[in-house]
Amino acid sequence: MSEKNLLPEQGIAGKFISTSFDESGIMNQIEFHDTDNFNFAYDVVDVLGTEQPDKLAMLHIASDGKERRITFEDMMNYSNKAANYFRFLGIKRGDRVMLVLKRHYQFWFAILGLHKIGAIAVPATYQLVRKDFEYRFKAAKIDAVLCTADGKVAEEVEKASKVYDGLKAKIMVGSSTFKGWRNFKRDIRYFSTEYKKPAELPGGDDPMLMFFTSGTTAYPKLAVHSYKYALGHYVTARYWQQVDPNGIHFTISDTGWAKAMWGKLYGQWMCEAAIFTYDFEEFYASQILKMIEKHKITTFCAPPTVYRVMAHMNLDNYDLSSLQNVTTAGEALNPEIYDKFYNMTGLKIMEGFGQTETTLTVANIKGMEPKPGSMGRPNPQYQVQIMRPDGTLCDPNETGEIVISAGDQKPMGLFSGYYLDEKRTDSTIYGGYYHTNDTAYMDEDGFVWYVGRTDDVIKSTGYRVGPFEIENEIMKLPYVVEVAVTSIPDAMRGQAIKASVVLDEGTEASEALKKEMVRFFKQNLASYKRPKVIEFVKELPKTVSGKIRRVDIKDKDWEKAKQTEN
Repeated sequence: MSEKNLLPEQGIAGKFISTSFDESGIMNQIEFHDTDNFNFAYDVVDVLGTEQPDKLAMLHIASDGKERRITFEDMMNYSNKAANYFRFLGIKRGDRVMLVLKRHYQFWFAILGLHKIGAIAVPATYQLVRKDFEYRFKAAKIDAVLCTADGKVAEEVEKASKVYDGLKAKIMVGSSTFKGWRNFKRDIRYFSTEYKKPAELPGGDDPMLMFFTSGTTAYPKLAVHSYKYALGHYVTARYWQQVDPNGIHFTISDTGWAKAMWGKLYGQWMCEAAIFTYDFEEFYASQILKMIEKHKITTFCAPPTVYRVMAHMNLDNYDLSSLQNVTTAGEALNPEIYDKFYNMTGLKIMEGFGQTETTLTVANIKGMEPKPGSMGRPNPQYQVQIMRPDGTLCDPNETGEIVISAGDQKPMGLFSGYYLDEKRTDSTIYGGYYHTNDTAYMDEDGFVWYVGRTDDVIKSTGYRVGPFEIENEIMKLPYVVEVAVTSIPDAMRGQAIKASVVLDEGTEASEALKKEMVRFFKQNLASYKRPKVIEFVKELPKTVSGKIRRVDIKDKDWEKAKQTEN
C-alpha cells in the first residue's frame, strides 16, 4: 500500500501516527513517525495539560467512596511535583523505581514523574510478600520503592530490604511506623509545579518501564520496554477498546500489571479520553456494575473471569445503556460466555490477545464482526504468523506457535528484551521472530483461534489436545462457572485428561452430576478429548493477575502419581 493512503490520526496522536483503512472501513495499516525522542509525559500529558487544561483525565473513586476529578492540568502539575521530589531524593535517570500502589491516584503522578526524569518505573502488585520482593529487588536492581500504606505491603518491603541494601529511598503514600520511610502524600506538597527539563530529554529507545511477567509456568521474567511502548498502545485504545474522547473508559486492573498500561494510561490519553479508576479492596461484580451505571461508563475492559461471573447474574437489574463497547484479554474467552453476555446486553465482547512483552497483538478491532471463540485478526502494527516447531509456517487451520516478526526493525510495542538476561532473550527472540510460547491456529479468513500455552498441550493416545477447546464445551453446561483442563498420567494413553470444575452456588457436587457430565462429554467431544477424571473444586489456582495456573494442578497430580508409584 502506498504512503499516500496513510492519513494522520485525529488530535494529538496525528503528530506521531498515520493509518489507512480497507474498503470495509477496518484499519489495515499503521505507521509511526517522529518517535526517536518521544516521551509520553512531555509529548502527550503536558501538551494536553497546556492546551486542554480543564479536560477530565481521570475520575477516581477511592475505597471509601470519595470521588476525585483529576484534569490534564492536574496531571501535568503533579507529575512535575513528583519529578522534583524524586530528584530531591537522589533518584536519577536510569534508576529503577518500584511502584506498589494498587489503584491509588498517586500512581499516575509518580509514573509520569519518573518518565520525565528518565528513571525506569517497575510496577508491582500489592499482593507480593517478602520473598517476592527479595527476588524482584535483586533481579531488577531496584533503587527505590514507592508503596501503598494499605495492608502489610510496607512490612513485607521492610523485611525484604533487610537482605537487600540497594534501596536509596523507601517512600509510602501515607505515614509509616518504620524508620527511614518518606511520606509521598505529605512531602509532594512542598515541591514546585514547574519542572526544569534535563538538557538531554529521555525518550525514544531509552528504557521506560520494566514489567515482571505473571509467571504462569515459571518464575517471573523481567521485560524491558522503551518510551515507544506508549505509542504501541494507540491501537489498543482507539480501535480495540474504541474509547470515546468525550466518554470515560474503565479497565479493571491493579496498577502492578501491564494490563493497567493497556487500559489506564497511554492509549486512552493519546485518544484524549478520560479513564475511570475504582480503588476497590475486593472484587464484587455487583459493585462494578453499579459503577458503570452511576458514572455512565462508555467503554469497559475486563478479564474473561469477570464476564464469566456477570454471565451468571441478572443484568436486567443494572442500567448498562451507556456502554458502547466492551473488550476482554488476559485469557481466551469461551464462546458460551460471549453468547450469554450478548443475549443479556446486546454487546459483543471484542476479544484481544497480547502479552507483557507486547501490546495488543491480535484483536477484534473496530468494524470487525467477531467470531465467538476467536481472538480476532492480527493487529496491523505486528506481523503475526503461526509456526511449526521446525520453523516453517503453518497452513490454515493448522495448530502452531504464535510468532511475531522481529527483524531489523522491531514493531512498535514489542519489548527490548529481558533485563540482564541475554540468554533468555535469545531463546525467545531468534530467527527474525519473537516466540510467544502460545499456540493457536489461523483460519482461512485470518482469524486466530487460541489453543493454549505450549506447556498446556496434552498428548493423549497419539493426539495433541489443547485444553481450551475442551474447556469451551464444558462451559456450555449451565452450572459450570469455571473449568481448567489438564493432563494426568495414564498407563495406557501416556496422558489422560482431567477437568477441574467450579460449580455455581446453586449446584451441589455429586457422583450423579459427574455421570451427567460424562454423558455430555460422550455426546459433544471426540473420544480422545473426553476428560477421564472430573474433580469439583471451590476455586482454581490463579496468578495474582487472575490467570488460571493449569500448571499448578498438573504438577500436583503428576507429583501425587509419582509418590504413589514409589
